Amino acid sequence: MAAKKRIAILGASGYTGAELARLLLPHPRVEIAILTADRKAGQSMAEVYPQFAGAALPRLVSLDDVDWAKEAVDLAFCALPHGTTQTVIKALLNAAPQTKAVDLSADFRLADLDAYKQWYGHDHLAPELQKEAVYGLVEIHRRRIKVARLVANPGCYTTTAQLPLVPLLKARAIDPAQIVIDAKSGVSGAGRAAKEATLFTEVSEGMHAYGVGRHRHMAELDQEFTLAAGRPVVATFTPHLAPMNRGILATIYVQTKRKRSAEDLHAILEKAYAREPFVQVLPFGQVPQTRHVRGSNYVQIGVAADRIEGRAIICSALDNLTKGASGQAVQSMNLMLGFPETMGLEGRAVFP
Repeated sequence: MAAKKRIAILGASGYTGAELARLLLPHPRVEIAILTADRKAGQSMAEVYPQFAGAALPRLVSLDDVDWAKEAVDLAFCALPHGTTQTVIKALLNAAPQTKAVDLSADFRLADLDAYKQWYGHDHLAPELQKEAVYGLVEIHRRRIKVARLVANPGCYTTTAQLPLVPLLKARAIDPAQIVIDAKSGVSGAGRAAKEATLFTEVSEGMHAYGVGRHRHMAELDQEFTLAAGRPVVATFTPHLAPMNRGILATIYVQTKRKRSAEDLHAILEKAYAREPFVQVLPFGQVPQTRHVRGSNYVQIGVAADRIEGRAIICSALDNLTKGASGQAVQSMNLMLGFPETMGLEGRAVFP
């Protein structure tokens, strides 16, 4: 049997880093060789997350203490905060050009450097790498991901919205100017760092919108919807924070074109995803629930008719930490390293 590939997880003490460790521990073809977490350096993963008690994992180390030229890592996952990843990956790939990387932050998602500066407030710090970065929505960009050295993992909200809408935009089945995305996310999407806005008493027993009219994921949606439609697309998108740990539910309102019915849209999605291992298009009229995909790499899509003629309602649900982040990143890793795409990701939703 071939030697296992050596994997690094940068930012392993955060939610997406820990989710990567959970998914990769039983993976038959990889070895977790490096775990970094500056504030938790020197501790074991079991000290940070007791769920890892007894797991054969390396101790957490500071990112500054890793010599990439000597470590011979095959692939690194970067689960660091937005704005810090560009310089980290630049240094990593300069020191070890043979290493591949999957970035879970937003730092390499926008191909247009001017758009990046507009939305993130500063110049891109690794423009030469941005040119080779591949957007990591596997179901849409699979061929490019297979040969990529650097993959930009999509956002969780954007994955939830793109998977149902991209095939419909490509088929010219909906009006690109009439897209409304209403999405709710679990609190883990805000990360593990302590913030007043995500304290239990601030979140429990209530729900609220945020980033209204200007959430950074809008730029990502504009980019990918425009690519799919072949014309500029600016969708209406409003995120909400829901009092749950995991999950995203997007309710999407669209106007059909060419007298298409909601049933026609459902048929387009069924055909588009008939052979996709992780996208489940539910029977017409049935809508998904976040609990049905919790802890899994699956996304479920439902289509229903609106009472207004020519309009349809699409619901999409996924786990923001798995298919919306770490699971999708492992899916890309499998392609980049030549493994079966589903390896290590076959598990179904956690019950109850």
